[in-house]
Amino acid sequence: MDINNLDRRDFIKGSAATLALTSLSAKGFANTLDTKKQYKVGLIGSGWYGKSDLFRLIQVANVDVVALCDVDTKMLAEAIDLVSKRLKSGKKPKGYADYRQMLKENKFDIVLIGSPDHWHALQCIDAIKAGAHVFVQKPISVDVIEGEAMVAAARKYNKVVQVGTQRRSTPFLKQAKEDIVEKGLLGKISHAEICCYYPMRNGSNPDLQPIPSNLDYEMWTGPAPLRPYDGLPHRRWWRAFMEYGNGVVGDMCVHMLDAVRWTMDLGWPNKISSQGGIYVQKNAKSNITDTQSAVFEYDELNIVWQHRTWGKAADPKYPWSYKLYGDKGTLEASTHMYDFTPIGEGEAIHVNVEIDRVNYPEDLKEDSIELNAAPAMRGHMLDFLAAIENNSRPVADIEQGHISTASCILANLSCELGRPLVYDPKTRQVVGDAEATQLLMREYRAPYVHPHPASV
Repeated sequence: MDINNLDRRDFIKGSAATLALTSLSAKGFANTLDTKKQYKVGLIGSGWYGKSDLFRLIQVANVDVVALCDVDTKMLAEAIDLVSKRLKSGKKPKGYADYRQMLKENKFDIVLIGSPDHWHALQCIDAIKAGAHVFVQKPISVDVIEGEAMVAAARKYNKVVQVGTQRRSTPFLKQAKEDIVEKGLLGKISHAEICCYYPMRNGSNPDLQPIPSNLDYEMWTGPAPLRPYDGLPHRRWWRAFMEYGNGVVGDMCVHMLDAVRWTMDLGWPNKISSQGGIYVQKNAKSNITDTQSAVFEYDELNIVWQHRTWGKAADPKYPWSYKLYGDKGTLEASTHMYDFTPIGEGEAIHVNVEIDRVNYPEDLKEDSIELNAAPAMRGHMLDFLAAIENNSRPVADIEQGHISTASCILANLSCELGRPLVYDPKTRQVVGDAEATQLLMREYRAPYVHPHPASV
């Protein structure tokens, strides 16, 4: 039995269930879990994925959701109502417009961060310094030095920080890692392909508009450049701009690069190169690339990324995926399934994601839920809680999230500069490239101060 397949309904059933779990101590969770413990939780960013993460945590842990924070009062009110309906107590969390006030007035065990990427670093570091363990969505940062500062803060204050790269907790992908890759069915792996062919680039050109009274646009923008307001930035619009994130590479490549790194136990790439631009969808306001490739070089292994936000997928069965090529076989994997194809002898293997429609009927009614990702996120939350209870590193520790995020950021810098980059995490510099090193830290909008690993 795998502890990551256990859920709240399995272990919060009294002493009999607790005793049953004791035998599973090899997984590092049952020995320290106190089923009566209640975690005080706060959420920063109550939009789509912020709520989704919180709902998965509620499903697997005994939590008191103390407060939610959002700069959109309408979105905040809706989230408070939805969360209260998910809690057995029916309690309505407190609402805040400024996360700093929320952290000042409450003591949290856990803070979830589901805000846009440009806010992740400051909010994560502030939550850590306020005494909370943190679950932060990917990508963890919009520049490399932000990520270095987040790692430094987690280590300095001895807090668990789990990153939302939940492929590491996806049950069927864990099986593929253990039963196919680690048992040598692929043989020597010397090439990997990762891709996204979803039409993710927003193609609209809205006119400038008055800022609605329910949105604090100044606070939403925070340390990022202040764009003229042309519509609610939530979910679909802000990702169209490099001011707030790192394009499709920062949003989607980070997942698949991280999955390959986890599956093969890889660290920092030796060298990163990238090419791309806006080749087809030239009429939209969006300034992220519609076409981009990248190569993450390791010893005798290249991980090759490709995205297009136009045209058809190269492989319609695996439009967002990772593929590992060995001299004995191939593993193709996505958030929905995997296929192992041997070369020569051996049987092909196909496995689909299993969606639990019986134990979690609420999932079926949740707006915009990614049903295929829900089991992975529940496992990810259980791993996060295990690390908190055991004072250990979670499977998607902040350092691992930083390596995957920074590698994608460096790919974008390579694309911008037109040359390969070699990053040295010890010196926090791009080797032999002063111009690229300067770009590792974005300029913040006043009065916000960019965090630095030496002073968190």
